[in-house]
Amino acid sequence: MIWLNPPRPDTPPIENRRQVVVEVVLVFVLTLGMSGLRSLLSLVDSLLQEQALAEQSVALNVSQATNQVLDFLRQLLSATQLFAWGALGLYLLWRAGVRLRDIGLDRTRPGRDIAGGVGLAALIGVPGLGFYLVARAVGANLTVVPTTLDHWWQFLTLPLSAFGNAWAEEVLVVGYLITRLRQLGLRENSSLLVSAVLRGSYHLYQGFGGFLGNVVMGLVFGRVWQRMNRLWPLVLAHFLIDFVAFVGYAILRGHVAWLP
Repeated sequence: MIWLNPPRPDTPPIENRRQVVVEVVLVFVLTLGMSGLRSLLSLVDSLLQEQALAEQSVALNVSQATNQVLDFLRQLLSATQLFAWGALGLYLLWRAGVRLRDIGLDRTRPGRDIAGGVGLAALIGVPGLGFYLVARAVGANLTVVPTTLDHWWQFLTLPLSAFGNAWAEEVLVVGYLITRLRQLGLRENSSLLVSAVLRGSYHLYQGFGGFLGNVVMGLVFGRVWQRMNRLWPLVLAHFLIDFVAFVGYAILRGHVAWLP
């Protein structure tokens, strides 16, 4: 059974447990953990509004400057920051003796990784859209607007944003975090739950539906990685889901009546 606690793979031992705990805390205070805290405050602020959650909206990709050139450059910097977050996790694992192939980021199985990524995207993306619509209909979620950008260069920055999200989240929340929790002695199920709840936390700004939907995504993605030890399919699947949402919305906006 896929949900039974799988055996814990061998990982390089750690010399100083306290240093690893401090490292993990600092990494997530600087990256997605802080995003989770900000997201929680954003949800509290939404709940304090007179409008119901479903009557409020939140945009994912927004303009960051009034000048188009500066806006474009800031969009690129935002994507670069996401790439750097993921690279930081990989660097710290490498310093600890964990190689790229140990977490499934080598290039030995491109065909199977691509097939796995496409399959995962379909498995999560289609039901995820349905779950979002239900959550919004029952008042548990804000209306999520994938992008408010309206410049020609959005078709460059939106794919970069999609890949940056996928890279940072899957490397840090799955590859880095679960590996470090293994080294600290946590069982696979416990590590999986911590990873999934963290993933849900930085989506709280979307509402309770966004939190729960991403926890489920985290449970599925994390378990697939624990079983297959391949991170590329997760990165690709996440990229495809975000790419379809961001670019698809940008193309269809104004042409499909039911889109916000």
